[in-house]
Amino acid sequence: MANRGPSYGLSREVQEKIEQKYDPDLEQRLVDWIIAQCGGNLEKPQPGKQNFQKWLMDGTILCRLINSLYPRGKEPIKKIPESQMAFKQMEKISQFLQAAEAYGVTTTDVFQTVDLWEGKDMAAVQRTLMALGSLAVTKDDGQYRGDRDWFHRKAQGYRREFTDEQLRQGQSLIGLQMGSNRGASQSGMTGYGMHRQIM
Repeated sequence: MANRGPSYGLSREVQEKIEQKYDPDLEQRLVDWIIAQCGGNLEKPQPGKQNFQKWLMDGTILCRLINSLYPRGKEPIKKIPESQMAFKQMEKISQFLQAAEAYGVTTTDVFQTVDLWEGKDMAAVQRTLMALGSLAVTKDDGQYRGDRDWFHRKAQGYRREFTDEQLRQGQSLIGLQMGSNRGASQSGMTGYGMHRQIM
């Protein structure tokens, strides 16, 4: 974590709001899923936001997680180097983020590297992992390991096919969202330039 002094005023209020979004119950569920997905040889961290951050901070677990969602031989991150150098660890985190986007996690659900590395917004890290888990359950390609009730299944698109005849019929109808012109008339309207009579 970066060595920063205490924040005051608006900065402190913003940081407190961000910290309120962090969910300890969700943390436990995510830890259980990551251990189940990556294999049982991972050591479970102590509960708490700082411990969760330290557990994920070097990027190795995140890279193993995204690789485990692909079939053997098609992993997006080919080599996961063990390194204690800060820039190498941050590089692994950014590799995970790129691979998560390629997997299908939307850009708005992806956290920034500093959110995890400096512990600025661990709720955003949770959000990304939740989106990744939901996507893995939804894809249902046999790579997901763990309890399926841990994540929500995302809605799938339902494409409809219309014939040319149906499309032509739809062009002649006025949708109810546009309102109705039934009963419309110009009775009671006065010509332009005439004075309105106020009683």
